[in-house]
Amino acid sequence: MKKDIEIPVVKDVFVAVVREWNDEYLSRDWNAYIINNGKTPIEMVLVVSKGYDKDTRTSVMRHGIGVVDAKDYAKIELVQEDVLKLHNEFFVTFFSDGKLHEKKYLFPKNTIRESDLKDLPVLEQQGILAE
Repeated sequence: MKKDIEIPVVKDVFVAVVREWNDEYLSRDWNAYIINNGKTPIEMVLVVSKGYDKDTRTSVMRHGIGVVDAKDYAKIELVQEDVLKLHNEFFVTFFSDGKLHEKKYLFPKNTIRESDLKDLPVLEQQGILAE
């Protein structure tokens, strides 16, 4: 029976953290985004995020994103400076081509730094992609 279960591989969908200017608070904030670099939209996108290490855990946050079109992106959440020292995990679930997909994305602790910014697909900004 297990051999009959098909688990689709997630391709062309990424989670990234971007450093952006916040006009409301006049500060530079880290924001998490989901990026769909694929050729088809992803639907019913759900993201569960948390930060953790050996001694500390953040609250678990749940986000219903809905649809992210092909070659598009959507903001997930603000990532506070205090949690950058923790492992930051984003568990993403979505439907694409009539199949359920899921993947865990991880930013290991202390890896979200301005010195590691790189060009991102689709978003046309610099940021850090999750593992």
